[in-house]
Amino acid sequence: MRRQKRRFHIRKKVRGDQARPRLAVFRSAKHIYVQAVDDDKGVTLVSASTREKDVVGQIKGYTGNRTAAGVVGKVVAERLKNMGIEQVSFDRGGNRFHGRIKALADGAREAGLRF
Repeated sequence: MRRQKRRFHIRKKVRGDQARPRLAVFRSAKHIYVQAVDDDKGVTLVSASTREKDVVGQIKGYTGNRTAAGVVGKVVAERLKNMGIEQVSFDRGGNRFHGRIKALADGAREAGLRF
């Protein structure tokens, strides 16, 4: 319930468009998913998760930890940079900014995204 309240509070303020998409994060117990969304058109530009074969190949072992989240952050940043996008709005999905969420953000920032 608390996460949903935080999520709605965040979504009132965070918007994404073609030039600066919203980087939406979903965290489950075993995996982490992230997608860059253009809210004006209602389309997902790129996505990445710990369930993709090329991402799992870079992760050694368990997919529900900070290391895996950092790899996903780097992968989504590389895909966005290939599209020419360097700036995003970070939507943590109501999760607190620590642990895997922070690791994903740090990985994306290391790969060159600004937010």
